[in-house]
Amino acid sequence: MAPTIRLSPATRSLFYEPLAIAVQGLGPRQQVTLRTSLRDEKGELFQACARYQAGDDGELDLARCPALPGGSFSGLEPMGPLWALQPQKPFWYMVKRDVQRPFLLQLELEVFEGHGDPPGRLLAQAQHERAFLRDGVRRVPVREGRLRATLFLPPGNGPFPGIIDLYGTGGGLPEYRACLLANYGFAVLALAFYGYEDLPKEMKEFHLEYFEEALNYMLQHTQVKGPGIGLLGISKGGDLCVSMASFLKGITATILINGSVANVGAVLRYKDITIPPLGFNAKRAKVSKSGIADVVDVLNNPLEGPDRQSFIPLEKAECRFLFIVGQDDHNWKSEFFAVEGSKRLQAHGKEKPEIVCYPGAGHYIEPPFFPMCAASMHLLVGQPVVWGGEPKAHCEAQIDAWQQIQAFFRKHLTGKPSGTSNRL
Repeated sequence: MAPTIRLSPATRSLFYEPLAIAVQGLGPRQQVTLRTSLRDEKGELFQACARYQAGDDGELDLARCPALPGGSFSGLEPMGPLWALQPQKPFWYMVKRDVQRPFLLQLELEVFEGHGDPPGRLLAQAQHERAFLRDGVRRVPVREGRLRATLFLPPGNGPFPGIIDLYGTGGGLPEYRACLLANYGFAVLALAFYGYEDLPKEMKEFHLEYFEEALNYMLQHTQVKGPGIGLLGISKGGDLCVSMASFLKGITATILINGSVANVGAVLRYKDITIPPLGFNAKRAKVSKSGIADVVDVLNNPLEGPDRQSFIPLEKAECRFLFIVGQDDHNWKSEFFAVEGSKRLQAHGKEKPEIVCYPGAGHYIEPPFFPMCAASMHLLVGQPVVWGGEPKAHCEAQIDAWQQIQAFFRKHLTGKPSGTSNRL
């Protein structure tokens, strides 16, 4: 019997769902190499490979067979072929641009005979699609007033708990996290704030009135359940969420993923209020021989001197906060920001925020099974920077953080506790 690859689900699954991988028809204790490949929408190739030995029955089930040393990962890692994917092009980051199509991620699985390099003869091959939109989820482009956004609505009549989702200094309109959350019954607005269509091309200053427009759009939408909205922001999107929660009404829950409690990178204005950006000293960056910068020490301390003006007055917020922290974040000191935000809230008699820390996780904590990006171009720095993280720990953090995000929003936007949360 020729070897065959068995996948479950067989041909298509949602991106955050586990994929069971097994190979049948191998020889007893046959040594093989398993390689996964996918091309993103820019045509860039991501690959991972692992070495295995089949069982006495000629079966190789990744849920039971550990990967041997020498590949992209080792040990018992059923999802290793996905989370260990790495770009062949240096400093490339996996992003989903068109959520209406499965990733050109026709996940190709190839099994090669032996552990040689180059590998031996091709024994079996399979393809699999990783989709982003569950059937029935509606994607609605939003171009009302100044807003440049996309609203994702779950199937049914609603109303649904509402969330505004912000990414960071990369700009544009990333939709993939918003649509994945909508699969769980949330109405999610992916909001662009610069570097998209007719929005500002550069990150020089932001006016909170634009974000207030997005908040009012959600609060007034017939498919969005009130009385309050949730905010979710990563990196620069995190401190924008803190600013929204501090100055705007109608926000019930705010989640920062490796965010700052100081205003970073651009002046923030709202009515007659101006918050300057946190100062920095580029000389504190450490550059490796390969030209990759470590910028974790570049920002000034927002507790000292004139930089105190950049600390966002989050004690004015009337919402609950969750800080998700990668303890190996090398973009900036996320754990320090979370702790100082907590101190300030409590000093003003506010509820202590939830802080969930992940050892070994880097800056870009994405939805489950996105491969960790160790280093890529930073638009503000103008060169590649290291983001931090250890691939296995980072993957585990993404799985847990995804549960934490859903549970927090479900609790504070619907009043229903969720039992799906697992803490590391």
